[in-house]
Amino acid sequence: MQPAQRRTQSPRLPAILPLLALVSLAAAPLAAQDTAPPPIEDAAVATEPAPAPAPDPALEAALVALDIAPVFDGHNDLPIQLRARFDNQLGGFDFTDTTDTGAAHPEGRVMHTDLARLREGRVGAQYWSVYVPVSLSEPEAVRMTMEQIDVMKRLIARYPDALAYAETSGDIETAIANGRVASLLGMEGGHSIGSSLAVLRQMYDLGARYMTLTHSENTPWADSATDESEHGGLTDFGKDVVREMNRIGMLVDLSHVSEEAMHDALDASRVPVIFSHSGVRAVNGHARNVPESVLARLPENGGIVMVVGLPGFLNEERRQWYAARVAEEARLESLNLGQPGIVEAAMAQWDAANPEPATTIGHMADHIDHIRDTIGVEHIGIGGDFDGMPTGPDGFEDVSGYPQLFAELVRRGYSQVELELIASRNAMRVLREAERYAARAAGQPPIERLIPEAD
Repeated sequence: MQPAQRRTQSPRLPAILPLLALVSLAAAPLAAQDTAPPPIEDAAVATEPAPAPAPDPALEAALVALDIAPVFDGHNDLPIQLRARFDNQLGGFDFTDTTDTGAAHPEGRVMHTDLARLREGRVGAQYWSVYVPVSLSEPEAVRMTMEQIDVMKRLIARYPDALAYAETSGDIETAIANGRVASLLGMEGGHSIGSSLAVLRQMYDLGARYMTLTHSENTPWADSATDESEHGGLTDFGKDVVREMNRIGMLVDLSHVSEEAMHDALDASRVPVIFSHSGVRAVNGHARNVPESVLARLPENGGIVMVVGLPGFLNEERRQWYAARVAEEARLESLNLGQPGIVEAAMAQWDAANPEPATTIGHMADHIDHIRDTIGVEHIGIGGDFDGMPTGPDGFEDVSGYPQLFAELVRRGYSQVELELIASRNAMRVLREAERYAARAAGQPPIERLIPEAD
């Protein structure tokens, strides 16, 4: 299809944070010396300051935009790291700086998120994912989701000068104006509600402001993008889940769901949807990414794709490399049954001969470019997926990297208005529209459908 015209006349929100002050560094005085001064030519060499690094105009422009409209990120998996590494015990956990947390991970990975790096990354609002594994039974998933909500609320309360719990767009504006990271909760996977609309409503009351309809496996009422089709999309109960989410003001997140389920949700929803952390299949063919058939429907719906930072969803060359590696490992295991040492040695040789292709910020920007050129900049956000993946792309390895991403967009010709829309204004618009619809629907009775016993 032809690229949609850009609509840059969207109303601008008032500036929330001041622009960076330009500070000049005063030269430090030379220390007094008791000995005779060296020859003039030696003194000149000894005291000549190192040349200052050349300023990066693209980065400076990105910082201006992000100070006006800080990043509103769609997905961060910090809560599951708190469970896996610290058993949700916060007594010995210091969120100010987590760069020493490698020892708490079996592969030595350092956490991607802390207060210092959130500030460096110009993050103003964050959806914290209260994800729990799909391997749990539904009752277990409901209980563990509540525990993840609890640990995140406790963490937010421990740092009142840096974080502010938020449930509404107004809460977000207040938090940012006060210099705090607005902290919202999002459920990643419909298994977290135990196939119950009553539980869905209670999760909303506990603070969950979006739900991803599935994770990596089907639910009894919705198909996942990475599981075999079971329902052909959403069941009738699944469509009622979407309608009830609209009614109460919870955003419908279509990351992880099948293409058919995406279309069914768009048919049922009266509110803009989000993809909290996805790329586009036109750039990388992974099933988790948004297909063109769905992308084409977003302008009518008003929804947004919050572009993910996971290398396997960004770089098609890397996706092909990974598929080849999996195939080679399976071949070796088949040929060398019961001989893991031979397989391990052969795979080490394969890895040495076939290094993983590098994934860069440029690959992430390619997905942003495609969405802008296809349906317009009003449908783009950012959903890093930090602490839910081994690492982000080169230059975007943790939450401090957002300015570098936006500097890359500046180099590609994005205007300040476009940067602000991508950073947070589009995400704020979607949340406000969900809130307005819920206000209009306040007089409607709750949907009382029970999932059929056969499901």
